[in-house]
Amino acid sequence: MGNNFKMIAKTLFGFEEILAKELRNLGAGHVKEGVRHVSFEGDTGFMYKANLCLRTAIKIIKPIHSFPVRDDKDLYRKIYYMDWKDYLTVDETFAIDTTVSSDIFTHSLYVSQKTKDAIVDKFRDTDGRRPNVDIKQPDLRINIHIHNNTCNVSLDSSGSSLHHRGYRTATNIAPINEVLAAGLLLLSGWDGQCDFLDPMCGSGTMLTEAAMIACNIPVNINRKGFAFEKWHDFDEELYEKIVEASLKKTREFHHKITGFDKAPSAIRKAQDNIENANLAEYITVKHENFFKTKKQSNGQLHMCFNPPYGERLDIEMEDFYSNIGDTLKRNYPGTNAWFITSNLGALKCVGLRPSRKIKVFNSHLESRLVKYEIYEGSKKAKYNKESQT
Repeated sequence: MGNNFKMIAKTLFGFEEILAKELRNLGAGHVKEGVRHVSFEGDTGFMYKANLCLRTAIKIIKPIHSFPVRDDKDLYRKIYYMDWKDYLTVDETFAIDTTVSSDIFTHSLYVSQKTKDAIVDKFRDTDGRRPNVDIKQPDLRINIHIHNNTCNVSLDSSGSSLHHRGYRTATNIAPINEVLAAGLLLLSGWDGQCDFLDPMCGSGTMLTEAAMIACNIPVNINRKGFAFEKWHDFDEELYEKIVEASLKKTREFHHKITGFDKAPSAIRKAQDNIENANLAEYITVKHENFFKTKKQSNGQLHMCFNPPYGERLDIEMEDFYSNIGDTLKRNYPGTNAWFITSNLGALKCVGLRPSRKIKVFNSHLESRLVKYEIYEGSKKAKYNKESQT
């Protein structure tokens, strides 16, 4: 239990640095960034904590074997001779997820099939029976990754993607992925030290993730379960201690988190999801058209949102983005406004110069997370005031 081992946290493109920071803050050792993943070391308790607390991780996998592979026969043989009884019995089910980047193997499904054959043949030869495959809710999920001529075999400790937080039961058109929302918030520098507004909140994902960051709530506390809970060496007492210790690190939040949406159906869905996350005391959602609103508070405001891109919604994009810029400029002084879009043409219609642009992906769509700093009065007046202090 006290022995550290290597693990890999998978993430979205562009989130590697913030995931590495999350891991270091949690106490991981030997943190190393890759492409769409971060490797690290920790013990069994840390594996539980990583699944429970990491906001920008999609999966946490535990490597158990690595070997060079020449062809499909070599793959079959080396998988066959692994001691699968350490992880699986004939009465349990398993599933295999495969990714390949190799000239030797070009079809992931074929690799999955050969791996499955090797495992079930090994059990038939030793026990006279074989475990069954269950792709939806297996007792053990195995991850195969072949890069060039190296095969890495890992156990998936998470199960379903960690963006399945457990609080979102109602969604709108084009809902934002929970891991994406959390990553955008962290990239924007949101830390819960001022008021927050999502002016196009949809089903409330950005609001919920913002509240959990502000209060330092373990992000997957509402999740139904993790794959490691079915492992032979699962330590329930240790896991409960990890949950208890993580909940003790929550903090008070003394500002306001608000969401607007012009669709009554979206407001109802957001309220349901916020209730599911037990965050109703921190978040207020209102039936409002952002373009007809004004800033409600005097202090600094942090804004982060996911406006329509035109991919699935019938909107005149140039006018829409122009209205975003006009509303920010006229009605929201003292605001750091961040939003994500894949519509780079419409972005030019905002009419404001972004102070930052960060390349990210929303599913398959190459996008930009942009920041607009809206000052109290003119920017020139702000600099003059600062130079006098």
